[in-house]
Amino acid sequence: MKFTYHLLNVFGRESDPFSGNPLCVVECVVEPGPVISDAQMQAIARQFNLSETVFLGESDAGNAADADVRIFTPESELPFAGHPTLGTAFLVARLRGALGMDPEIRLRMKAGIIPVQIAGNLCTLTAKAPVSRLPYADDAAFAAAFGLNPADLGTDVLPTGTVCKPLWIHTGTAQLIVPVKTEEAVRRATPDYARLAAVSGGHANVHTLLFHMTSTHKITARFFFAVQGALREDPATGSACANLGGWLLAHGGTVPFSGEVSQGEAVHRPSTLHLNIDAQRLIRVGGSVRYLGKGEMQL
Repeated sequence: MKFTYHLLNVFGRESDPFSGNPLCVVECVVEPGPVISDAQMQAIARQFNLSETVFLGESDAGNAADADVRIFTPESELPFAGHPTLGTAFLVARLRGALGMDPEIRLRMKAGIIPVQIAGNLCTLTAKAPVSRLPYADDAAFAAAFGLNPADLGTDVLPTGTVCKPLWIHTGTAQLIVPVKTEEAVRRATPDYARLAAVSGGHANVHTLLFHMTSTHKITARFFFAVQGALREDPATGSACANLGGWLLAHGGTVPFSGEVSQGEAVHRPSTLHLNIDAQRLIRVGGSVRYLGKGEMQL
C-alpha cells in the first residue's frame, strides 16, 4: 500500500517558516471500508512522532461534511484537536483548488462535524459548546504541580469579585485550564509529571494549559501533555485555545471577546493563535497555515 502524506505548519508566524505546530496529514480511505487499520494508523503516528498525525479520507456524510478525519497522537486517538483541524481543512481546500475562494470546509471527526472558514492562509474553526467542571485538587496542589506558589494562581483582569479557579473544560477534548497572574509565572513554571497526573485525577495523559492574560487580552500560554510517561510541551494548541474560551465564559468573561495567544517560545516554535467569542457565546479559534511539502509512504 502506498500513501501520500503532507507536511504543514499551523499557527506559525509569517517571518518564520518553521514556527507554529508541525502537522502530518496522510491521505487514505478511513471510512467506510478502511484500507488501513486502526493499529496501522497508530503505528504511523508513532513513526512521525508529532503531537498529532491526521488520516484523511472521503466522507460518506453527503453534504454534511467535506472529508472524514482521524487524529492520532503517538499514543492514542483524539476526538478533536485544533491545529490538525485547521491544517487538514487548509489541505482539503488546497487539494480541491479552492484556496483563494474563501471556502468553508467541514470535517467529520470523532467529536462531530467541525466547520472551518478559510481566507487566504488564515483558517478559523468554530468549536463545540463548552462543558466545564471543577477539578478535585486545591490551589496548593496545582501550584506545586507547576513549581509555582499558590499566590501565582488566578487573574486580575476578570470582573471584580470573580473567583478564578482552574477548571476542566471540554469543547471537543477535555483539558485542565489553569490561570496565573503574571507572564513571568508562565515562563517560570517547571511542571512535574507525577504531580500533574495527580491533580488531573490520576489520568496518565495529562493535558493542561497554563496561561496569563493582560487587560488588553494579550495571552501568554504553555500547554503540557504526556507521552509514554514523560511530559512534553506543545508549541501551539488550538483545542486548548478553544477550551480557554470556555474557561472565560465559565468565569463570566465579557462577550464579544477577542484575544491573541502567544505560545511555543519555550520549545523554539513561536506561535500565534486568535481566540474570538461572539455575542452568542460561539467560540472561534484561528491562525495561519503554511504548506511545506509532501512525500510518499509505502507499507
